[in-house]
Amino acid sequence: MTSGPLPLPPAPPTSLIRIAAFSVVVALVVLGLKFVAYLLTGSVALYSDALESVINVVAAGGALLALWVAARPADANHPYGHTKAEYLSAVAEGVLIVLAAVSILRVAIPDLTSPRVVDAPLLGLGVNLIATAINAVWASVLLRVGRTARSPALLADGRHVFSDVLTSVGVLIGVLLAKFTGWHVLDPALAILVALNILWSGWNLMRDSVGGLMDAGVNPVTERRIRTVISEQAEGALEIHDLRTRHAGRTTFVEFHLVVASEMTVRAAHAICDRLEDAIRAEMEGAHVTIHVEPQDKAKHHGVLVL
Repeated sequence: MTSGPLPLPPAPPTSLIRIAAFSVVVALVVLGLKFVAYLLTGSVALYSDALESVINVVAAGGALLALWVAARPADANHPYGHTKAEYLSAVAEGVLIVLAAVSILRVAIPDLTSPRVVDAPLLGLGVNLIATAINAVWASVLLRVGRTARSPALLADGRHVFSDVLTSVGVLIGVLLAKFTGWHVLDPALAILVALNILWSGWNLMRDSVGGLMDAGVNPVTERRIRTVISEQAEGALEIHDLRTRHAGRTTFVEFHLVVASEMTVRAAHAICDRLEDAIRAEMEGAHVTIHVEPQDKAKHHGVLVL
């Protein structure tokens, strides 16, 4: 039993799609600047940095496509909406990150034995620094909006761009050291470190995104919040058990069994369900709540006791 029809999953607002579209433009600008920096210096570390920016462009395009699909309304084949498309985008981005890291390693490892001399570093590093500054500002925007809107696609894009910023800072330091110390082996060595950092970023991104596709539950802190709200707002009931949660894009599904006195009327039980749904949605915007009402003899004497 539920207390009325479930609302449809909230589609990503148009503003998120516009942000994703602008992210593609930013990624293209940064890519162009980084390749200019590589051409000016011949640095394999800067090449690795530019190669990661190719993935940024593809990832930004994937995020845009995912948000566009997720914005489609629920239909007969997808009654719960299309919000999981954002997780697919994040998984694909993780795979692309790993492929970029492998490409960097293929270029950098041979250069360990015969490192190249870095030419004209100051101009090239200046161009790279401008690209890094643009990325830093945009990463902060993506992360802030992604957290506020609970958008897996924008969060994945923001984390990737922020990882690119850290990589670029390390590359800038390493290339300067290689130029002014004469230890040119620092250039490919740093490129290898960049590749390993990208691999780690890609692994974490794929792990989190696959968790969403596999209907992972909410984190322990959020579950405690849900249990507290239920316990405080279920007056008139006896017990709540078999609480289950899962994420689907920006939506959190909450399901549980509500035990009431056997003689309670349907109207009274329905009123408790209404109160619980309203309280949970007030605590977690966009939550979908499904409640199965059971008579007293179905109590399991565990779960959430009503205060």
